[in-house]
Amino acid sequence: MIDLTWYNTLNLPAYTPPSWIFAPVWSLIYLSIIVSFLVFVLKPTLIDKKLGYVVFLIQAFLNVSWMPVFFIFHQTRTALIILILLCIFTIFNIKEFYKVSKFAGLLLVPYLIWLLFATYLSFGVMVLN
Repeated sequence: MIDLTWYNTLNLPAYTPPSWIFAPVWSLIYLSIIVSFLVFVLKPTLIDKKLGYVVFLIQAFLNVSWMPVFFIFHQTRTALIILILLCIFTIFNIKEFYKVSKFAGLLLVPYLIWLLFATYLSFGVMVLN
């Protein structure tokens, strides 16, 4: 569980949703990421999947890295950089998965949209604090 004491003291940008919304949204997004990955892995194809695996692992690492950087170490600039890189690698991830399965690629689009929104929020937190 994340300690939100620090977060609750921050000046937040306009359109910041209530804290309770993040858990269900991320749960649905993680479910879509898992399904997308499984479709990618299990889809028989002659297309080389190596780059897709590499890009997926990089975006997964960036995704996992963001939370401690932001919530534990309170490094808002570094967290923003991680989110920008995460958006870039998620675009590459969508592209690579889409080559193998349109469905697998499209399942990651809501993730990218949420990441772009999270980038806006992270930028706002950095600027306002």
